[in-house]
Amino acid sequence: MSQNQQSYHVAVVGATGAVGQKMIQTLEAQNFPIDKISLLASERSAGKKVLFNGEEVEIKEALPEAFEGVDIALFSAGGSISKKLAPEAVKRGAVVVDNTSAYRMDPEVPLVVPEVNEEDIKEHNGIIANPNCSTIQMVAALEPIREAYGLKRVIVSTYQAVSGAGNAAADELKEQSQSFLNGDELNAEILPVKGDEKHYPIAFNALPQIDVFQDNGYTFEEMKMINETKKIMHLTELPVSATCVRLPFFTSHAESVYVEVEQEGASVGQIKELFQNAPGVVLEDDPETQTYPTPLSAEGKRDVFIGRIRQDLDQANGYHLWVVSDNLLKGAAWNSVQIAQSIIENNWLKK
Repeated sequence: MSQNQQSYHVAVVGATGAVGQKMIQTLEAQNFPIDKISLLASERSAGKKVLFNGEEVEIKEALPEAFEGVDIALFSAGGSISKKLAPEAVKRGAVVVDNTSAYRMDPEVPLVVPEVNEEDIKEHNGIIANPNCSTIQMVAALEPIREAYGLKRVIVSTYQAVSGAGNAAADELKEQSQSFLNGDELNAEILPVKGDEKHYPIAFNALPQIDVFQDNGYTFEEMKMINETKKIMHLTELPVSATCVRLPFFTSHAESVYVEVEQEGASVGQIKELFQNAPGVVLEDDPETQTYPTPLSAEGKRDVFIGRIRQDLDQANGYHLWVVSDNLLKGAAWNSVQIAQSIIENNWLKK
């Protein structure tokens, strides 16, 4: 199908996973111009049926030949699958929007949050990377500040939902919570990292480890936030530091972000005004009425919500923000669909 036509053949890889399901729902809710949808997953999921626009669609096994005729392929099935199949999809003429970490730091692959660096999409060679969920919401909040005042330093602490570790982690939280309330022993097999040696209960707990530790003492999640922020914002020398923590709730990540700006003299009111006029973000900030975003209030919504804006008491050009967003929507499915929309609206199917 050519890029001049008004509807497209779209594939979703990882269609049975938490993010894949959200991708399907988001495509449907957006009335994305689809004339055919291919839902792809592992061999064990092949044959299952999913409703899309009121019709049953059979899930097929994700194999190279499944991408014949596909225009846009949304991937969310793990980095190894993306490494194996994304080039196969591109070889067959598809543009891939990849929601894994497989290609994010590849210098030949744009890493995109449309509110921040949409123009980078047009430089693609067939693959566009969707950033880490916690990075997406932070850079969406930082971009209006960068544009107005410049950025000098960023320090972030995250409070992340268990759904970021997949459906099995969410199920483990449910089981552990019930066991805790029953006074039973807590069985931990998934978190903080399924493939790591030790596991800790998440119910009524906080785990200061998301993904595996690196040689420098930071976790892979923390390094993703650091490196991806610099790439997306084209600020390779920007000092960024992150501490990522998993907490026992199901959906939406929250972040405490400290940012120092280059220009001094900005008031909290001026910072708030930036967010009132910025795309994709919603200001919820009124201490008098205890108004601020929470993970529950952000669940199921596509925007990035910002509150608790304060000037640092000791650093004149330092500001504190509280940033919350649904990690499965803006942090994954919605950002991916936004990229796909940008591709067709700007005629960027081919470089």
